Amino acid sequence: MRSAVSIPFLFLLLLLQPSTLISQTESDPIITVDSSLVILNASITDRSGMAVSGLGPKLFRVFEDGVEQEIQLFEAEETPFAAVILLDTSGSMESRVSLARSAAIQFLQGLRLGDRVAIFNFDSKIEMVQDFSNSRDMPDRFFDLKARGMTVLNDAVYKAAELLAERPEKRRAVIVLSDGADSMSRKSAENALQTALLAGVTIYTVDMSGPTTGRDRIQNQGVLKNFAEKSGGRFIATPGGIKMRDAFKQIVEELGMQYTVAYQPSNIKKDGKWREIDLRISRPNLVIRTRKGYRVPKAK
Repeated sequence: MRSAVSIPFLFLLLLLQPSTLISQTESDPIITVDSSLVILNASITDRSGMAVSGLGPKLFRVFEDGVEQEIQLFEAEETPFAAVILLDTSGSMESRVSLARSAAIQFLQGLRLGDRVAIFNFDSKIEMVQDFSNSRDMPDRFFDLKARGMTVLNDAVYKAAELLAERPEKRRAVIVLSDGADSMSRKSAENALQTALLAGVTIYTVDMSGPTTGRDRIQNQGVLKNFAEKSGGRFIATPGGIKMRDAFKQIVEELGMQYTVAYQPSNIKKDGKWREIDLRISRPNLVIRTRKGYRVPKAK
């Protein structure tokens, strides 16, 4: 479904993109919008996790700091996406590299005709396995990947976001298959996340850690969860089996059916403060995933 305002929306989006900045908050990476128009990309699913299409603009309401805002622009359409799959092949993955490889193949099985996916593996360095393609046939190198070296998880997410920022597709995603450990990245997790947010990238993370428990695993899972939650993506705790297959099917569906809502804030103060956003739909039993707010630039 395409709304009547989709053409001017795209024009305005192109005008506004250069003015979207990222804040440098240490504790909570957020988008700082240096324009009068706030744009939200939202994934809408039912309680089972299936993407929901066909919702009209009259069903949506948006609140900023508890005050309802007038929706200026709305767009909903099925469209191809571009994604980067990041396979962790560091030494900490050990025997789980084969499981990560199988998970990547499962994701590729759900691709539609226009979708494009690139595959990279990362350990002490980041290497391209396959460039953006619609192919489900992997090169021999994909099946020869083995666990080795240290981990540059944050650098890999950063690089994937940079590559996706150059893509023409409107929907962009990173699929991270990792245990969440990072031992030698130059970029911080915050910097990687900020770069993804700036590029309009949704991050989906799959916890590939082993059966062990402890502080390290909890911390590593926290990193993966943060990437997913802050970008509007999804954290998947189960790396294999039916749940994994179903989760990847749902991800492919929702990437092609996101909603874009934009409004001009009624609060025009440039006070440098965080503005909380609450996107609502007047239909029960739906789950909304989008960014939770933004920080306005402080007047000089």
